[in-house]
Amino acid sequence: MWQRIGSVIAGLLLWCSTTSWSRGEQSLQLALRYQQPTSEGSGRYHRLERNEQWQASQTAVIICDLWDSHHSVNAVRRVAELAPRIDTFVKALREKGATVIHAPSECMKHYADHPARLRAMQIPQAGTLPPDITDWCDQIPAEQQAAYPLDQSDGGEDDDPAELISWAQQLRQQGRNPRAPWLSQTDVVQIDDQRDFISDSGIEVWSILASRKVTKVMLVGVHTNMCVLGRPFGLRRLATAGLNVVLVRDLTDTMYNPRSWPYANHFTGTDIMVSHIERWVCPTISSQQILSGNEFRFSKDHRPQLTMLIADDEYQTERTLPEFAARHLSGSFRVTIAYGSETKRHSIVSLDDVRTADVLLISARRRLLPEADLQLIKQFVRSGRPMIGIRTASHAFSLRRGTPESGLADWPELDTQVWGGNYTNHYGNDLQAELSLAQSAAAHPIVRALGGALTMRPGGSLYKTAPLAPGTMLLMTGQVPNEPPQPVAWTFVRADGGRSFYTSLGHPADFDQVQFQTLLSAGIHWACDLPLPTMELLVDQNQRYAAGQGRQRK
Repeated sequence: MWQRIGSVIAGLLLWCSTTSWSRGEQSLQLALRYQQPTSEGSGRYHRLERNEQWQASQTAVIICDLWDSHHSVNAVRRVAELAPRIDTFVKALREKGATVIHAPSECMKHYADHPARLRAMQIPQAGTLPPDITDWCDQIPAEQQAAYPLDQSDGGEDDDPAELISWAQQLRQQGRNPRAPWLSQTDVVQIDDQRDFISDSGIEVWSILASRKVTKVMLVGVHTNMCVLGRPFGLRRLATAGLNVVLVRDLTDTMYNPRSWPYANHFTGTDIMVSHIERWVCPTISSQQILSGNEFRFSKDHRPQLTMLIADDEYQTERTLPEFAARHLSGSFRVTIAYGSETKRHSIVSLDDVRTADVLLISARRRLLPEADLQLIKQFVRSGRPMIGIRTASHAFSLRRGTPESGLADWPELDTQVWGGNYTNHYGNDLQAELSLAQSAAAHPIVRALGGALTMRPGGSLYKTAPLAPGTMLLMTGQVPNEPPQPVAWTFVRADGGRSFYTSLGHPADFDQVQFQTLLSAGIHWACDLPLPTMELLVDQNQRYAAGQGRQRK
C-alpha cells in the first residue's frame, strides 16, 4: 500500500513540476500595437499601443506552417533564419506556462504516433464551435472596408527564375512534390513530448484552447498574407470567434514578389500586411516583449527606417507624402509615419518611432510639442542621423508670435541649426517664381539626378530663405519679378556632422511633377549616403505603380 501511495505522490510531484502552478501564476506584460483612423474616413492611421497583462496559463502560441521545405527557395532560406528565434520564443512561453500548438498543415501523417499529436487527438471536442471553424477564411467583414494591399496573384515567389527551376529539380530528386514539398515542421523548432500539441485542424485547435481555458493566442510562422491569416486556426477565424489574438509581427514572413504591385521591397511587403492586420484584423506584438533585446530582423533586410513627421494642415502632405513614399521609397526604406493629431493641434501621435528611426523627414507647420517630445527630436538630431525637411519644416516648431503656453516647447532655431536656412516670410501667392539650378552645383549628384534643364514650376509661393548658413551647398534657386533670387533647395552638413537636405518646395502641385519627385527622392538618398535614383527610374516607378494599382482595384 505504501508503495502505491508513494507512486501517487511521485506522480503528483512530476505533474506539478511541469505546470505553471508550481512556478506560480506567471503574467506576460505586453504592448499591443493597433491602428485607428486619424479621423473618420481620413484613410490615414495612427499607430497606437495599449498595455495588457496576459496570464501565461490562459495563453497559447500557435506555430503556423513552419514547414521543413517549400516550393520557394527564398522562403526556405527565410524560414531557416526565422526558426531559431521562434524556437527561443516558444521555449520562453512554454516555461512560463503557456500552451504550445504546432500547426504544420498537411503534415499530420508524419506525426501519426507522436505524443503531441496523440495528445491533440485525445482532447474531447468542444461543446460549442465557432461557425466555419473547419474552413479557410479569405476575408472578414472588417476587411471589406479596405482594398487588399498586395498583388499576390503570382503566388508570391520572389526567387530568381533560373534558381527556382534548379530548386524544383532538387525537390524531385528528394522524392518531393515541387509545388507542395513539405512533409513536417522544421526540426529547428523543438516539440515538447510531454506538454505540446500538434494539429492542423480548426476543430482540434479550438477544442485544445477551450479545454485549457485559453482566451489569448499568439500567432507566429508563415506566411502572413496567406496561411497565418487564412487557416482555420489563423488570425481571421480566431479574431472573429472572440479570442484575444495577436500576430507576433517580427516572427513571420510574407509570400510577396517585389515584381508585383506595389513593387515594394519584399520585407516592405510584410510591413504592408502587418499594417493591414493592425487596422482590420487584430493587434500585433514583437518577440522582444517576451525575450527582451531587439526585434528579429532578416539578414537581407537592409532598409533604413525613414520616419515621417507629418503635421501640416496647409499643403496636404498628409496625402502627398504617403503616396510619394509608396511609389518611390518602398523599395529602399522602411517607412513609418507619425501624423499630427486632428483634435489636439500641438500633438504628433506615435512619436516613439523616432527612437528607432535611421532618418527623419519633417513636414510640420507651427506646431509646439510637449518638452519630452521635442527633446526626442533634438536627441535624434544630435545623434548625427540624416534629416529631411520640406516646405514648412523651416518653421515646424515655432510660433509666428507670442510664447508657448505652459507644458509646450518651441524650437525657433531649428531652421538654422538643422536645415542651415533663414526663413523670414514668403512672397505673394500670385507671384510665379522661376526656378534655376545653381551653376556651382552642376556636378552634385542630386542635380545630376534631375537630368539636365529644369522643367518644373513651383506650385506655391516662393519662400524668403537667404542667407544660408556656412556648410550649405546651394542646389536650386527661385526668383519672382523685381526681387533677388532665393534658395529653394540645398544640402547642409550640420555641426553634429549629420547630413540634412531641405527644399522649400512641397505644394501639392509640386508632387505632381516628376522632377520634384526626383529632387526629393534624390535628396533623401543623398542624406542617407545611398545610391541616388534617376528621373528615368521615377518615371518608370510612376507608370508601373499606377498600372498595378488600377489592376488591383479591379
